[in-house]
Amino acid sequence: MHGDGTVLFANAALEDALGISRRAIVGSHFSDSFTEPTHLQNALQGAGSHEFSALRYDAWLRRLTYDPLPVHVIVTLTENEDEIIVELLPLEQQARQDREERLAEQAQANKELIRNLAHEIKNPLGGIRGAAQLLEMEMESRELIEYTQVIIHEADRLQSLVDRLLAPHRRPHLVGDVNIHEVFERVRALISVEFSKGLTVVRDYDTSIPEFRGDREHLIQTVLNIAQNACQALAEKITEGQACLTFRTRIARQVTFGKKRYRLALELHVIDNGPGVPDSIRDRIFYPLVSGRDGGSGLGLTLAQTFVQQHHGLIECDSVPGHTDFKILIPLP
Repeated sequence: MHGDGTVLFANAALEDALGISRRAIVGSHFSDSFTEPTHLQNALQGAGSHEFSALRYDAWLRRLTYDPLPVHVIVTLTENEDEIIVELLPLEQQARQDREERLAEQAQANKELIRNLAHEIKNPLGGIRGAAQLLEMEMESRELIEYTQVIIHEADRLQSLVDRLLAPHRRPHLVGDVNIHEVFERVRALISVEFSKGLTVVRDYDTSIPEFRGDREHLIQTVLNIAQNACQALAEKITEGQACLTFRTRIARQVTFGKKRYRLALELHVIDNGPGVPDSIRDRIFYPLVSGRDGGSGLGLTLAQTFVQQHHGLIECDSVPGHTDFKILIPLP
């Protein structure tokens, strides 16, 4: 765009949004395409006087045959002082990008927290267990030995929890050729053994998906953790014989996540017809030690998120009563 607001170039996306041809857009004053033209005019004026290098604001875009479209406007200076880039993002897309960024930051914080916390717990835990064993050797009273056994048992239980927290950081990320349907079939077999009655597993596969480079075992664990969580939420429906779990695989094209655009991405879904994620934990389900059921460790989804991030991917959850959809996106070369 020229500094005076005249359009020099428009892409196909803007053409579709406005409902007019690019030929008609080029040469027009772009501020007239907004319900409040002065916002863009002020932004261009500020850019021209070097008040900022980039400016963001929300606006409404006029459209020929549709209602105005809410957009997030990004005005950026270029090396050519007489040219300015104006980027428009539908507010829904902007909200999704913000959510993805928060998820990525949260996952990184979780990883650091887990590693530091686990190491801090591990050392004194060994000392507690060793002291209890030594104390037990000096005791003759069976009653008192029962107490030391409780200490040893609880120390072992905490040690097991710490080992699970550290598991994804200990095992190297082993990359090889992966058939995603072999991954889902392995999980389906495990789930079918554990929940042999009352649960229907639906396979909705795109069999044209090729093999890709990834860590097969970590992907199996990822899908299994999500599926097991779903089955635990489906407990009541399993008893009634009405539980349904759907495994879906697709190829997504021209997708943007993690601030990057990918030509192709693997899109995986684990969908259940359960009661949905409780509102009280909906924003925290990927946090470590957060569980929606009594006795849950709260590690399944945290580990799943870690494994997906090792593949430079993203995991999201869309949940309403009767339909919970965990979606995994993994970029393909």
